[in-house]
Amino acid sequence: MQVVPIFTDEVAQAGGWHGQSLAQAFARRGWQALMVSLDSCHLSIANQQVLIHIPGLTQPAPMAFVRGVAAGTTQQIITRMNLLHTLQRQGMVIYNSARAIETTVDKGLTSQLLAEQGVATPVTWVCEHRHIAHALMQQVLDTGKTLVIKPLFGSQGKGVRLIESRQQFALPQDPFVDGVYYLQEKIECGPYQHDYRVFVVRGEPIAVMQRQGDSWLHNVARGARCSACDEQDVADIGVRAAQAVNIAYAGVDVMRDKHGKLWVIEVNSIPAWRGLQSITSFDIADVLVNDLLQLADA
Repeated sequence: MQVVPIFTDEVAQAGGWHGQSLAQAFARRGWQALMVSLDSCHLSIANQQVLIHIPGLTQPAPMAFVRGVAAGTTQQIITRMNLLHTLQRQGMVIYNSARAIETTVDKGLTSQLLAEQGVATPVTWVCEHRHIAHALMQQVLDTGKTLVIKPLFGSQGKGVRLIESRQQFALPQDPFVDGVYYLQEKIECGPYQHDYRVFVVRGEPIAVMQRQGDSWLHNVARGARCSACDEQDVADIGVRAAQAVNIAYAGVDVMRDKHGKLWVIEVNSIPAWRGLQSITSFDIADVLVNDLLQLADA
């Protein structure tokens, strides 16, 4: 049986729910999944040859699935992403590609690409200096609007908070800011107190769900309730967002404002789908594995 690496930050948990779902889908197609963390891999250069050593892999694999990249220092993250780039140059199909992951993990770059491709995304500012951030915040508050501040690199709603008054400027440096302020105008949803997740695989919206949280955040990881959604305009903007960032598969977060207009909030290159699976009749891991096998022509 041929082996396919699944790069995950949950090796100790045997890949977690998502890793196990993928492993089962690979097994149904005659492949054995190898759970491995990128930080356990290493590179060697000798005699003009570059080799990537993947623990547990005894022969080259045609493809690998990236399910997670562990947090680390800037140097560590660059090293791990360079491993993926090197594997790609050597012919391994990486899913999602290293470039797609780098693009979407940077919310600022994602916002730029969405805007450049004409996909509606909230008014956004990115800056490093606190006094500039405070001036921008004040300008927005003066118009009667509310701001959302997020970690530039982050997921599952961690570190996301509202800026509603000048008194919040005096708070200590937010540890999630990490030297860069990523600010967006809050989308006023009116009667639409929910958001959407569109799961796109190679230009097809394979599943769409509505998420309803108990606060203004609607992350499944924070307990949001999931229900199926058949709104075509939601699916369509999700597809356009995935195309704008040039990604094989993605989880696209969408909101509808009080006037009914749709806005793309984020594009996720390593999206969770456990909540989506709960309201979907087919196995999402099967779709992902089929797509990767087709890309690798394996």
